[in-house]
Amino acid sequence: MGLKSNLHNLKEKYKGTKMAPAFNAIHTFLYLPNEITHNGTHIKAADDLKRTMNTVIMALIPCLIFGMYNAGYQHHIALGEITTKANGFLGASFWTIDNLVVGLWKVLPLVIVSYGVGLAIEFLFAVIKKHEVEEGYLVTGMLVPLIVPIDTPLWMLAVAVVFGVVIGKEVFGGTGMNILNPALTIRAFLFFAYPTWMSGDKVWVHGAVERANQIAAGENVDAISGETILGSLAQNNGVLGYDWMDMFFGIIPGSIGETSTFLILIGALFLIFAKIGSWRIMLSSVIGALVMGLIFNGVVSSGWITESSKFYGLMSTEFWHHLLIGGFAFGTVFMATDPVTASQTNKGKWIYGFLVGFISIMIRVFNPAYPEGVMLAILLMNVFAPTIDHYVVQGNVKKRMKRLKAKTA
Repeated sequence: MGLKSNLHNLKEKYKGTKMAPAFNAIHTFLYLPNEITHNGTHIKAADDLKRTMNTVIMALIPCLIFGMYNAGYQHHIALGEITTKANGFLGASFWTIDNLVVGLWKVLPLVIVSYGVGLAIEFLFAVIKKHEVEEGYLVTGMLVPLIVPIDTPLWMLAVAVVFGVVIGKEVFGGTGMNILNPALTIRAFLFFAYPTWMSGDKVWVHGAVERANQIAAGENVDAISGETILGSLAQNNGVLGYDWMDMFFGIIPGSIGETSTFLILIGALFLIFAKIGSWRIMLSSVIGALVMGLIFNGVVSSGWITESSKFYGLMSTEFWHHLLIGGFAFGTVFMATDPVTASQTNKGKWIYGFLVGFISIMIRVFNPAYPEGVMLAILLMNVFAPTIDHYVVQGNVKKRMKRLKAKTA
């Protein structure tokens, strides 16, 4: 009671001042708001925006923890200190303190910088514009570290977060008004501003970039490579050293939180059960990806594409393997379903999700310089989501008008 009473006294002290929005954000993070509505009809519920965002964060925590272990695991494999595929997901060599230490050392600073810079900007805008601090960045701050390479420089991440929050959200009016997913806006800025740090065969495993620089400087050290499965396929090398179980459980190089389809599925079920994530968007995205994958497999089977083609590697990949590699599963579950930037109508969600999946695999195959497509596909469909909903609503209006004319005729 003492802490709550002191916080209440501080709230009264800051009431009406410039710092009131910042203090209220901290106060309501610990306690439910005590504001009461007096007029109109309102839906009564126990949740609010902050609690909804915290629910999504809980769904992301398993991916974060696994990503830490996998970061250390891939690092030690690249150094030859662990035998590749040492009993896989359930193996004792994966869940070791050494792997976790490497993961914590590399991942935790990314999380701290993401939240520190992003929330500082949110608080700054709230104080300047004299409105309540918006909680939308709670999820974005967790998503950003999970979708970047392990060795992303902290200053680079900070610059991208500033761009993503200011240009991707605040200029549109803040949370609920942005047309692009903020986390993907940050990721897109990183990719186009610093492409060598976002793609290639060195950025996905801790230490690979440093070893490459040492070799370039003439030092006598062994090189380590962290090429992802998508990178290998884009170079027509095929999937080397990984089976579908490795890809499903996530014992592969990649962005920190997007490798384990297994844990992403658990997060998807959690979000669906909590009625936060749209199962329509998730399912239709999977259908769209499978359709595009089947089309490419058919093109390869017909002989139109030969092994000499630069597109052959990804085109010939089993259509269902596309669901397990790259960031498709993570993007579909945690970013395509963003309630602000996705379609709002039920029929629109089916169309939106299908196109996200379809275009993701198309970009993945036809852009070998960037063998991934879910980021660009989701951002593209974010732009078209309002248009999809508009035509869905207009279609429903026309149907009702026809029924009305039929009744009055």
